[in-house]
Amino acid sequence: MSLFDSFLTRAAFAGLGVALAAGPLGCFVVWRRMAYFGDATAHAAILGVALALALQIPVFAGALILALVMGVAVVGLAGRGHAADTLLGVLAHSALALGLVAVAFLPGVRIDLMAYLFGDILAVGRFDLAVIWGGAALVLALLAWRWQALLTATLDRDLAAAAGIDARREELVLTVALALVVAVAIKVVGVLLIAALLIIPAAAARPFATTPERMAALAAALGGVSALGGLALAFHFDTPTGPTIVTLAAALFGAANAAGRLTFGSR
Repeated sequence: MSLFDSFLTRAAFAGLGVALAAGPLGCFVVWRRMAYFGDATAHAAILGVALALALQIPVFAGALILALVMGVAVVGLAGRGHAADTLLGVLAHSALALGLVAVAFLPGVRIDLMAYLFGDILAVGRFDLAVIWGGAALVLALLAWRWQALLTATLDRDLAAAAGIDARREELVLTVALALVVAVAIKVVGVLLIAALLIIPAAAARPFATTPERMAALAAALGGVSALGGLALAFHFDTPTGPTIVTLAAALFGAANAAGRLTFGSR
């Protein structure tokens, strides 16, 4: 009997793979205050699901394409007549609504929308697991390659320009990484909760971070604890797995902030 014959084992590895990629990437989302950007990219994925079903291509490919298109569109349209949060709100909710409508018009296609909206980690198969870990590895390799440039562009665009770093290029690097995480995380937490898995572990790690690298490592660890702990709690209490993972992450965020105030407030 293979290790991956158990659906719970596959689910655990799937959650861990997404958490390891989402944690470090989520740090940049928090540092850059890009929460709405993460939402817009994630919501576009449901339109990608409709595209994949219509063209009979893998859902991963459709979600990745639309998430990339959304990310590039947001970067390209930023600062052209509308505030960034307004633009992101319009694009995010429009993409989600259009995706849900498009799915309804697909002839002869019956899908469980709840699985795409809130995840279905217990249905992860071997191929899904390979896609998740392959995507996570690509995201981590991309972040490791561009880490210093991304940090510099995040801290100070003028400093980045003086160092010969193109800040817009680094934004596109983040867009590609976000699109990859969104595409691989659909099965785990669904499009409505992906942004939470990006933001909450990173925010929980912040009170204890003395360096950016430490924050990224802590965010990945907290994301892993949320994924594995949430899976165990969902199995024990018979609750939806994706929302349970995010609920545990939120509880860890609250505990981390309380501990941070007690630790650093007493000094």
